Amino acid sequence: MHILISNDDGYRAPGINALAQAMRRFGRVTIVAPDHNHSGASNSLTLNRPLTVEHMPGADLYVLSGTPSDCVHVAMTGLLDEKPDLVVSGINCGANMGDDTMYSGTVAAAIEGYLFGVPAIAFSQIDKGWAELESAARVAETVVERFLERRTQNGPVLLNVNIPNMPYEALAGIRATRLGRRQSAEPVIPEMSPRGFPIYWLGAAGKPADAAEGTDFWATAHGFVSVSPLQVDLTNHQQVSAAEHWVGGGLVEACARREP
Repeated sequence: MHILISNDDGYRAPGINALAQAMRRFGRVTIVAPDHNHSGASNSLTLNRPLTVEHMPGADLYVLSGTPSDCVHVAMTGLLDEKPDLVVSGINCGANMGDDTMYSGTVAAAIEGYLFGVPAIAFSQIDKGWAELESAARVAETVVERFLERRTQNGPVLLNVNIPNMPYEALAGIRATRLGRRQSAEPVIPEMSPRGFPIYWLGAAGKPADAAEGTDFWATAHGFVSVSPLQVDLTNHQQVSAAEHWVGGGLVEACARREP
C-alpha cells in the first residue's frame, strides 16, 4: 500500500511527522507538504506563479512552495510515479469542525485526493499546542486500520477526523458524526500600521451554535473521536426546482421586454 501525506501546518510541523510514522505500519509513505504554514488556505490552487519542489535527500519528503491543495494536486498529476492508495492529511494543530471545514487547508488536502478518486482522511487535534500528539497518532492509526478492514463502499471516501487532546486510554471511543455549526465570527480587530494606515486582524471563530448530540462538537466535548463523512457536492438539490421557477426563461423574457 502507498499512502500520500500532506498538511497545512508545513513540513516541519510535529503533527505530520507523527502521522507519517504511524502510517508506515501500513506500507510505503510519501510526504508532499507546504514549505510553510497555510492554515485557512481552503482549496486554493496557485495559478499565478510556478511552484518549486525540493526532495529532501534520503527521505520520503517533498517540500512544495504552495498550498495544501497544490501539494496533493502536484503529487497526483506528475510528481508521483503511481496513484497512491490512500491520502491522509494532518495531524492539524487545532480543530476542524463544523464550518471550519470550509476554510481548512488540512481538509482541503484530503478533498484534493478525493477529487482524484482516492480515499482520503483528514486528522486534527482539538486544541492547539500538540499536547497528547502521540495519542492522536495512535488514533489515526486505529482509524485507518478500521477503515481498511471494514470499509464497504467501493468508491472513494472522504473523512474528517477530530481528536481530543487526551491520553489514548482516556478517550471515550470513536463516533461517526455530522458537522455542527458555528455562530458568526467575532468582529475584526482594527489597528494602525507603523506606516499610519488602518489594518485589520480577523476575529476569532464563533462559538458552536449547533452542538447537539450527533455533531462533531458534541462528540469531542464528551471525549469521543469524531469521524465525519464529507462530500463535495455543494448543490442544494431541494432548491433546484424553486430556482428554475424564478430563473427559467429569464433571458428570453428579458429580451422580449427590451424589444421596441
